Amino acid sequence: MTDRRKFIKTAAFGTAALAFIPLAAQSEKLPIFVSAKATKPIVISTWNFGLQANVAAWEILKANGRALDAVEAGVKIPEGDPTERSVGYGGRPDRDGRVTLDACIMDENANIGAVACLEYIKHPIAVARAVMEKTPHVMLVGDGALQFALSQGFKKENLLVDESEKEYKEWLKTSQYKPIANIENHDTIGMIALDAEGNLSGACTTSGMAYKMHGRVGDSPIIGAGLYVDNEIGAATATGHGEEVIRISGCHLVVELMRQGKSPQQACEEAVMRIVSLTKRRNKELKDIQVGFIALNKQGEQGAYCIQGGFNYAVHDKMGNNLIDAQYYLK
Repeated sequence: MTDRRKFIKTAAFGTAALAFIPLAAQSEKLPIFVSAKATKPIVISTWNFGLQANVAAWEILKANGRALDAVEAGVKIPEGDPTERSVGYGGRPDRDGRVTLDACIMDENANIGAVACLEYIKHPIAVARAVMEKTPHVMLVGDGALQFALSQGFKKENLLVDESEKEYKEWLKTSQYKPIANIENHDTIGMIALDAEGNLSGACTTSGMAYKMHGRVGDSPIIGAGLYVDNEIGAATATGHGEEVIRISGCHLVVELMRQGKSPQQACEEAVMRIVSLTKRRNKELKDIQVGFIALNKQGEQGAYCIQGGFNYAVHDKMGNNLIDAQYYLK
């Protein structure tokens, strides 16, 4: 087995010419680059509601708080918003009319927690963190996840808001399951942050595909698919059609590509191209799917890429909070 890399702590250099210092990975001799001037703290998140989520996360980061606390606080904003149709309270139901939620969280020490197919709990990300911190497991699902949440003091609530119920009853007239890219099935929020101490954490939460089969779970609660954090290298999270992300272990792939020396942008692009290649090999239509990745490395450099236009992401650092349209493959 390959020995774990040993990284050399470098002193800060005074000249701009030495902005990037290559370090050799002893086991595989891959180029790793450490910036002498990291952009930190910084938080990035998926979609336009990431702007509001970032504000909550930034309140913690600017006070030298922990990235883990920041990402949990950040994603709770869309989770608790009844007007958001694909995250938490207000999310669209499955084909049986039941709102089921998925979430995961990961810190700088590779501690992880996740819940899947969780009903009646407004903030699944908080339950995922409780799984991480208070159980010997990394994932709880269905009724087991609910019973654990109730044992931890979480409140049982009806998550099916009136507007989502109206949409569901309209859908029942045809019961046609044909997700439309960038319309009803994209709103997973994934968030990754680098705090003032240089530590990374991430969170991902969703109500999943609208009108899915009951029990369907996408990439969002799966560590390595919808989210991955390696505190030596960087972090990534995903949004879009979860089945396609799972197919390539998407976020783990993005982080491993950064480990090999690729920038966050290059890593996101290569991961998307893996999906493009597999989709074509399977004779599926690219226009019917959307997948987007965002990534952040230890230097605070960020990148994003998606299959087709329409995906945006929010970036908050000391310069402000901005929404950026991601580059995309399908022109």
